[in-house]
Amino acid sequence: MDQSAALTLLMAVALVAANFPFFSQRVLLVGPRRPDRGFGWRLLELLALAGLVLLLGFGFEARIGQRHPQGWEFYVTVLCLVLTFAFPGFVWRYLRRRHGDA
Repeated sequence: MDQSAALTLLMAVALVAANFPFFSQRVLLVGPRRPDRGFGWRLLELLALAGLVLLLGFGFEARIGQRHPQGWEFYVTVLCLVLTFAFPGFVWRYLRRRHGDA
């Protein structure tokens, strides 16, 4: 897999992973369904999935070439990217109007 394909795949996986906690009713993606699941659970899942996407990115980087050490700035940027990718799911879950609401 070349660098361009790996980056495209990683961004697609990150977009799906960032929105998944807002569309799923399961606790930590495999637990029981809970319709009244709070924002804290969703945030915890978002951070866990961001960590998994980060590990996938590290794997792609190691496979393509030599891994480079990252500073704290890299991790803050990844967190901001994940939060930006999660915005559509957040809007769908918390900000959209439902019929009957006025």
